[in-house]
Amino acid sequence: MNHPNDRHYAATHEWLLPLTADTVTVGISDYAQNALGDVVHADLPALGTQVVAEQACCVLESVKAASDVHAPVTGEIIEINSKLNDTPELINDDPYGEGWLFRIKTINVHDAKLMTAQEYEANIE
Repeated sequence: MNHPNDRHYAATHEWLLPLTADTVTVGISDYAQNALGDVVHADLPALGTQVVAEQACCVLESVKAASDVHAPVTGEIIEINSKLNDTPELINDDPYGEGWLFRIKTINVHDAKLMTAQEYEANIE
């Protein structure tokens, strides 16, 4: 499976890509989208929502089940991927690109319990 080295991963299968010192993009890993199956709906958090690291903050619905997505860091939702409203399958087709979920403004990304791509791959084997 494809897990890019330019981001960090949570044990709950979310990835985090820093954009600036205090802003990150979040999505789910290739492993997670594969396990979930075809995503048919993304119930994303509202702008301004305060999220807490390791707590569920949105739900992805697939043909198999509904699955919680956890915030990898504490902060505020400042942007959501509105393309997912009409094309949730982007999460399956391009989980590390067009299928990103939301952006968080965080105080300290370094407090998060995250893994490198290599650590994540070892964790899911």
